[in-house]
Amino acid sequence: MASHGITRGPGTAARSEEARQKELQQITAYKDLMDLVNTKLAERQYTIEVLGLATKLLNENPEYYTIWNHRRRVLLALFSATPSEEAPAQSSEELVQGDLLLTFALLRKFPKCYWIWNHRNWVLREAESILGADAAHQLWLGELQLVNKMHQADSRNFHAWSYRRFVVAQLERLATSAHATTSGSLVESEFNYTTKMIKTNLSNFSAWHNRGKLIPRLLGEGNADSKTRRALLDAELALICEAINTDPFDQSIWFYHQYLISTLSPSCPPEDLIVSDLNNGERQKYYEHEMEYIKEILDDEADCKWIYEALLYLAEAYLEVEGGTKAFTTKDMQSWLDELKRLDPLRKGRWEDLGRRLDL
Repeated sequence: MASHGITRGPGTAARSEEARQKELQQITAYKDLMDLVNTKLAERQYTIEVLGLATKLLNENPEYYTIWNHRRRVLLALFSATPSEEAPAQSSEELVQGDLLLTFALLRKFPKCYWIWNHRNWVLREAESILGADAAHQLWLGELQLVNKMHQADSRNFHAWSYRRFVVAQLERLATSAHATTSGSLVESEFNYTTKMIKTNLSNFSAWHNRGKLIPRLLGEGNADSKTRRALLDAELALICEAINTDPFDQSIWFYHQYLISTLSPSCPPEDLIVSDLNNGERQKYYEHEMEYIKEILDDEADCKWIYEALLYLAEAYLEVEGGTKAFTTKDMQSWLDELKRLDPLRKGRWEDLGRRLDL
């Protein structure tokens, strides 16, 4: 089985008796290790030894989220531990680096495990209070490189995209510190990064999503005037139309197109608007242009359900600002709805609800 074209691992194959016995031994060893770790943790033995045992256990099963919670308790105790001749303490910096190395190694094998990402996030946030803002800033800069490596392996890993947004937020927060090597917003560089990732793979839903989140910030922080805002909207519509023409069966592309169209609506929240001074006549022209373009694609891709859904979405938006159907007819809308029901029968109820909403 694969996800985003990334193979998860070999399928189930027939096992020999020898292999079966070996697996049973591994299970027994794992249970013994789990019992040992839990016993020591119940006795509050928050030591380097227990940390090492937890590491061994997590290498076997990083989905064991309870042990991640216990590991954090051990680390907090070790961060504040007083060294002695019998048990010299590791420095906080060594402990931080140790867990960063651990989680990096685990992420290479289990890139979509929530608990590994959560723990790495926690370690870095603790590092700031322990090591100071300057050291934390350097660590967060390194995290961008980590995310880049993760995207080289799987450019659509939404865990890595979500983590990237968090990393960028921390870098922007720390950018005002006295000795930071960078300053200001990263919104422009991040916007350019989504462009790069989209050109590499049009099916990158996470890149399209991140792009939509960045646009309001890009315009707001740049104090964009009306001309600049309209130019950006036109450029984004041209980009997405080119993508639709390349692969009209790609769901992620249509979602971004719908996002752009939603920003034209008079009911769109002000903070999400791309162009803030459109009148209804201008909105109609945008809707008509998109509808005309999509109808042209329909001539070659009559079995693409996303086209019919987009046409109905545009029709509904058009009716909101015009009150008539001069760009299409009710018969057109009914035929589009019929095709949706034919091409996507599993969502028949959804399309029937849409028909009632459109009074079809």
